[in-house]
Amino acid sequence: MKRRQFQAWLFLAPALLLLAVFSFWPVGYGSFLAFTDYSLVRPTSWVGLDNFRYIFDNEMFVTGLKNSLLFLLMVPFVQVGAIALAVLVNNRLPGIRYFRAAFYVPVVTTVSVVGIMWGFMFHEQGTLNYVFLQLRLANAPIGWLSNDALALFAIMFVTLWRGLGWYMVMYLAALQAIPADMQEAAVLDGANRWQMFWKITVPMLRPTIMVCSILSVLAALKAYQEVDVLTQGGPMNSTFTALYYAYDQGLKHLKLPRALAASMVVSLICVGIALACLRYLKPRHR
Repeated sequence: MKRRQFQAWLFLAPALLLLAVFSFWPVGYGSFLAFTDYSLVRPTSWVGLDNFRYIFDNEMFVTGLKNSLLFLLMVPFVQVGAIALAVLVNNRLPGIRYFRAAFYVPVVTTVSVVGIMWGFMFHEQGTLNYVFLQLRLANAPIGWLSNDALALFAIMFVTLWRGLGWYMVMYLAALQAIPADMQEAAVLDGANRWQMFWKITVPMLRPTIMVCSILSVLAALKAYQEVDVLTQGGPMNSTFTALYYAYDQGLKHLKLPRALAASMVVSLICVGIALACLRYLKPRHR
């Protein structure tokens, strides 16, 4: 038994070493620096909670934290849309593989390409405004990214668009893992499609729903790339998120302890919400 355990740890050693060097050590050391006055040009000194007091007194971080929490509004839409797409492409139809691939394309498209494409579409002379004007849904071009009341929701839509395909694949795999005999038995009992969906499909999808919900919550709270590509936090700092604030403080202003403090706050919120999802979305049949 001990020999087997030794062999198992031996095989795990390379992966654990990489995790220790590139994950555990940076997280631990970064957490320590969040409580210091770290600088590249002067000695590091311990300041306790001063960095946390600063960021919570800073209007830009508070706005970013509110925007990050506002991103959570898209989580239900992502999950419902992904389940609907998975049910749609789970049918055996001619060319259905091409539809699955088409829905997955945004996932593998780089953020820079997505930013350029949606930047053109959101432009005041872009595609969206052209359609709105032609359909008489607007009297003048809409500043999707230049209006501080709309810019954040435009970025949220892009994030939703990018994430649908990823969660669709996960739900599709879960749908195809549902035993066919359960559905056949339900049909023999006289259940219609709607009843089969709610009584069989949804309960069997609960583990996947839990995992996808946690992943989408974490992705929403860590929103950064779309903001950086489309608006750089503007207009008027209306699209700042908590992680973009950390990037702004750490890499633009070289205030690393404040950036690490902001990152730690986001991490703690992520852990708290993930634990809540594990508690309340846990499959009942297990």
